[in-house]
Amino acid sequence: MAAELDAAAGALLAVWETAREQTASPLSDAQLRAVMVVERHDGINLRRLASRLDMLLSSASRLCDRLVAAGMLKREPGRLDRREIALHLTGQARRLLTELRQDRRRRLAEVLAGMSGQGREELLRGIREFDRVARQCEGPTEPTDGRPTPARPSFRVAAERGVRRL
Repeated sequence: MAAELDAAAGALLAVWETAREQTASPLSDAQLRAVMVVERHDGINLRRLASRLDMLLSSASRLCDRLVAAGMLKREPGRLDRREIALHLTGQARRLLTELRQDRRRRLAEVLAGMSGQGREELLRGIREFDRVARQCEGPTEPTDGRPTPARPSFRVAAERGVRRL
């Protein structure tokens, strides 16, 4: 079953990747992953971003420098600790993500239109159950005591790394 799902998932990933290539061309894969993480965790600090991307802090810092220069991210002093830098998306980054999602959904709709109604319903039901179970398997993504996230990447972290690394 896992092998069949792996093979079938290739088509879904190809649809997503085609949309990414057409829409987000000004960004590298790593930059797009970072933008998506900042979108989900507005105000995230550099250390947490590096952890979520499974990168060295210095690499994440250089990546953010490039995103700031490209007009995709802005840095602001942290609310609680002024020495900490909070990362936020710019309007340009939000527009890019909106365009990416619209293109991805349009491409998915084209494929879904060729499926039977029953097939679409079964697919949605199965994907929802898969998502629920995968989230349960991953457990908490961050310790509550402030320590760094464990080295074992969660399903969510893998998703944040993007399609190319799956």
